[in-house]
Amino acid sequence: MPYNPLETYSATIRGLDCMEEVTALKSTVGKLDGVEKLDFDLLNGRMTVEYDVAVTNEDEILNAVKRSGLSAAQSAACTCHSGDSVYPADESFWQKHGRNIAALGGFLLLVIAFLIHTFYHGFLDSLTGGFGDEDHVYPALSIALYIPSIFFSYWFILPKALNSLRSFRPDMNLLMTVAVIGACAIGEWFEGATVAWLFAVALILESWSIGKARRAVAALMSLAPDTARYISPHDGDIVEKPVSQIPLDATVIVRPGEKIPLDGSITKGFTSVNEAPITGESTPVSKEPGDQVFAGTINNEGAFEFTATKPADDTTLARIIRMVEEAQSRRAPSEKWVEKFARWYTPAVFLLAAAIALVPPIFFGDFNLWLYKGLVILVIACPCALVISTPVSIVAGLASAAKNGILVKGGIFLEMPARLLAIAIDKTGTITTGRPIVAEIAPLNNHTEEELLARCAALESKSEHPYARAIVECAEARGIEFKEAESFTAIPGKGAVGVISGREYFIGSHRLMHERGYELPQYCDRANELESAGCSIITVGNDRHVCGIIGISDAIRDNARTALKGISDAGVKHIVMLTGDNERAARAVARKCGIEDVRAGLLPEDKVNIIRELALKGGVAMVGDGVNDAPALAASNLGIAMAAAGSDAAIETADIALMSDDLSKLPWLIRHSRRTLGIIKANIVFAVGLKAVFLALALAGIATLWMAILADTGASLIVIANSLRLLRGVRE
Repeated sequence: MPYNPLETYSATIRGLDCMEEVTALKSTVGKLDGVEKLDFDLLNGRMTVEYDVAVTNEDEILNAVKRSGLSAAQSAACTCHSGDSVYPADESFWQKHGRNIAALGGFLLLVIAFLIHTFYHGFLDSLTGGFGDEDHVYPALSIALYIPSIFFSYWFILPKALNSLRSFRPDMNLLMTVAVIGACAIGEWFEGATVAWLFAVALILESWSIGKARRAVAALMSLAPDTARYISPHDGDIVEKPVSQIPLDATVIVRPGEKIPLDGSITKGFTSVNEAPITGESTPVSKEPGDQVFAGTINNEGAFEFTATKPADDTTLARIIRMVEEAQSRRAPSEKWVEKFARWYTPAVFLLAAAIALVPPIFFGDFNLWLYKGLVILVIACPCALVISTPVSIVAGLASAAKNGILVKGGIFLEMPARLLAIAIDKTGTITTGRPIVAEIAPLNNHTEEELLARCAALESKSEHPYARAIVECAEARGIEFKEAESFTAIPGKGAVGVISGREYFIGSHRLMHERGYELPQYCDRANELESAGCSIITVGNDRHVCGIIGISDAIRDNARTALKGISDAGVKHIVMLTGDNERAARAVARKCGIEDVRAGLLPEDKVNIIRELALKGGVAMVGDGVNDAPALAASNLGIAMAAAGSDAAIETADIALMSDDLSKLPWLIRHSRRTLGIIKANIVFAVGLKAVFLALALAGIATLWMAILADTGASLIVIANSLRLLRGVRE
């Protein structure tokens, strides 16, 4: 059977601001033969289609988009963010601003028509349609203006309503269209025009709310500069080019006050860098040769040079932007619930309104009265505020988290921290810094600390082991001079031997000391003391005795204990530390951090089994940074990676990435997640509760059409404003 290749078509959809438009596109584009996959990016108003080129083509896709009442432009042309949408560069003025102009035109005609109406009948009669008086007559000139007012307001809504009708999938566009037509049919021209205009304004406000969240993410895109200066490898001249054209391994120059254009490693110069755009931390970070720098961060002081290690489209900043854009497509459970509810709710509302409009007149007469009540209920029950309540909250929550240095890869993962009962945290690189330091120097047999360090550094000077680097750095920091050991020989898994000033010395583990025959109480007791304090042991000796013991430890992060207490205070009941280190070292770190449950000596598969064990009790998160943490991150309900020093495997596998090495982001994240859920629930309760109140008023004959749409628009505004509070983050 011949294989037909799949083609990918990406387009910017004008007016793609909520799930109503997504549902409409699914009913047209999604039903085309040959369409294999359909994805939507509400944050950028983009639709991506994977289709079989042998069955369909781009023209058919574009026609299907038109049938949904929307229009598309090739995403490749998208070059700017403007207003409240993402616009292709070749869009006309009308395409960019048409909705606002149409709504403004509808409003001006509505006001003029109402003023003429008021001139003939007075303000109250015009506002209430003569208080229901059947003899109340609308001036012909007012009607002649109300009709085009409706036409202007509904210019961008009517195509969507017609598609909803054709596909037998009633949505709020069709619901409001029926209400407007019904109002005009019974002679309520003012209310019909008011409903049309207010609904158009509600949709513009909805688009604006999504646009505000878009701009929060779009601000990330402007962080990195467009150009960079680098030293040409051919002639040594300084060349300035767009960042996309800077070759890998180029030496890039950054002056004081400039933004860093690419990720890289400093080769020359000293400075401090504001890394807040990446990590959320405003405190400047000192940088020197060998340190990493990130695109989009700001050089505060000295000029420096760095080697570009990643292309422009793969920098840490670029990955953040890409992941935030993709995140909103992974919808939260509350979003899915609202969409499912609205799918059944809207048809039910149509049936209820029809029953109220048609059944009572059979028994009580007065068809116009009951039709009016049915129309009022139709407007009141419009799910606009309900439908918008969740996606705006999720997008605002995602943008706020990104601003605070927390990359959440989807709405589903934004809600999960609020439901966590347990957190498993890797020790090395997460609770600790992941960088060994010399914690204790214990000279023996009349040796001094300086002698001990000098001999250790001489033996370890050529080694790349982290413990060796820690010893050499400590010796250099103390200004101790040493020469490289001669006749150096490694002893795999145990240590090494070498000759210093004509005498052979050994350096290695506690085990090597035993094998050399120095199993003496004074040595073993001191070694055990250091191990109990959480140190790994490096012993140094010669053919006569042990010269001393050096304790190497992985420094605990400064805020680790406070952060872990914050996690507990935030309601997480069980915190467990996982590590491959020995039991003594692990328990020493746990004591300092206030952790009771410690699992030591673990392999990657052991961590996975523990995560599965914890998951039986409820939601469990895994926090880690290394490649060996990736399986446990994937197995947990929520994987959280320490991204600043973490491996790419851990960052890609995790659901959430902490862009700084700051554990205090964890309690912030839990509180932010709970606040997001609280706002979503408040929005839903408010939207449904308000509708229940006005439904009762409508049945009592108190609510009018324009009051109903004003209440619905007001509810949408309140829900939007409440959701956008999340952009400010959690108040400390």
